[in-house]
Amino acid sequence: MKFRQEEDSIGVIDVPEEAFWGAQTQRSLTNFPQDVETMPENLIRAIVYIKKAAAIVNANEGKLDEEKRDLIIYAADEILKGKYTDQFPLTIWQTGSGTQTNMNVNEVISHIANAKKGEKLIHPNDHVNMSQSSNDVFPTAMHLSTFINLKDNLFPAIEEIIKSLEKLEKENDIIKTGRTHLQDATPVKLSQEISGWKVMVERDYEILKEVSKYLRKLAIGGTAVGTGINAKKNFGDEMASELSKELASEFVSDTNKFYQLSSKNALVNTHGAIKTLASDMYKIASDIRFSSCGPRCGIGELIIPANEPGSSIMPGKVNPTQVESITMVAIQIMANDLAITMANSQGQMQLNTYMPLIIYNMDQSISLLSKSLTCFRKNLLEGLKANQEKIKENLDRSLMLVTSLSPHIGYDKASKIAKYAYQKGLTLREASHELGYIDEKDFDKYVKPENMV
Repeated sequence: MKFRQEEDSIGVIDVPEEAFWGAQTQRSLTNFPQDVETMPENLIRAIVYIKKAAAIVNANEGKLDEEKRDLIIYAADEILKGKYTDQFPLTIWQTGSGTQTNMNVNEVISHIANAKKGEKLIHPNDHVNMSQSSNDVFPTAMHLSTFINLKDNLFPAIEEIIKSLEKLEKENDIIKTGRTHLQDATPVKLSQEISGWKVMVERDYEILKEVSKYLRKLAIGGTAVGTGINAKKNFGDEMASELSKELASEFVSDTNKFYQLSSKNALVNTHGAIKTLASDMYKIASDIRFSSCGPRCGIGELIIPANEPGSSIMPGKVNPTQVESITMVAIQIMANDLAITMANSQGQMQLNTYMPLIIYNMDQSISLLSKSLTCFRKNLLEGLKANQEKIKENLDRSLMLVTSLSPHIGYDKASKIAKYAYQKGLTLREASHELGYIDEKDFDKYVKPENMV
């Protein structure tokens, strides 16, 4: 491999000749673990958008001439077209401020711009990083990338899940045995059970949209510690305005940059809402797993699609693989939430230095849940069927129908009928007849599942 020499404040270092990065990126590659988790592409794109916006704002403020502005914009646009994805190799396990990744972007933009110009006109710090610090760029990028990721990926996936559940609810106006504590309970409609699932997702979605609004507030303009040193007073407002245009979403400069640099609670709250949704999806998936267990020796009231063979040894077996997939994803998201919460708690003085960990877990959670919801919907919900014969069989055998007798003969007598029927292997009607607590005409009048739902 051929090398060229690059220099920074530490000194001279060899950089691969074909690399577009510079000395600080190379030092990070040398000093931190390699072949492990790298910075999310969504975050890199967000930083590039920040650099492009900063070039425009700095030029408007008279701090950057038009030629330098245009070269930085050109380089940023080239990256945003996806041409240089291999030039951002740094791990998340670096400095907690993300400084090396900020400089990685600065250096690559500088290199592309200078290659176009044919001379070293653009400096990564003096020009690309003008009026900025890693300490306000990185948290701004975290907010931008998370907000856009939610809007473009997770929100649409949630909306499709809600539509699918609405369809299932309308199609399944069937009375079935209710279950509490995984034991037989009074009847419920399958549509009512599904409506509970639907509302879980709807309420989680409402909360997620509400808490994610705080991601619109940006740290940019705070520079190193929140005071805005080396940036003009209105730089943050102008950056928020420019980024709003670029990303077709409304962003604002936060009124308190000290808060934005030292706390990541907007991200903690957002991920908390994502975790809540994941936990409810776990519950929905588990309900389907229990209700579909069988097909002959379990509850068997739901029939799941046969997407793939379920066993390497048992022919004809079908397993709830979509359930298993999304519940594993839910557990991963719960683990990510703990990591994000712990990372936020470790902010010290004017800066939180656990930001790469936070954004990696956030990006993974959104990506995993978005894709998992889509698979769960297409490969399970859209093919889920009610086993009406099994549902009727279980309902007819349920002892908890006796609950409807309690107002007429009392709790104690109703309880004796249920226990007697269970012990003797009788139906409720047969047990009631033998005990003589109520005549058959009144029994038929009161024990009607359709009046119990």
